[in-house]
Amino acid sequence: MKTNLERVYKMTFASVYPMYITKVEKKGRSKAELDTIIEWLTGFDSTTLQQLIDEQVTFEEFFKRATLNENVSLITGVICGVRIEEIEDPLMKQIRYLDKVVDELAKGKKMEKIMR
Repeated sequence: MKTNLERVYKMTFASVYPMYITKVEKKGRSKAELDTIIEWLTGFDSTTLQQLIDEQVTFEEFFKRATLNENVSLITGVICGVRIEEIEDPLMKQIRYLDKVVDELAKGKKMEKIMR
């Protein structure tokens, strides 16, 4: 039986990205702003992001290809009831970094503050 972690790792980025867009647009933010913070976090520009979506890459592959921002450790706090700093699994920590910056964008945080 697959663990919850394995299920998350095998999810495609393409299946979650539209939810990120909906989440930020509901709060008056734009897809362009979302793409900007994803690029800041992962190094993927919008063209590369679209290629990854088209390829249906899993979160595992998505983060294997990413070059995480050197300031990523400055992303702290709680997401989904779990403190990011306490997550031991490296891939889950990366996924939660992404969740956290998307959440901050949706909550109206200034771009400069999100992109530490």
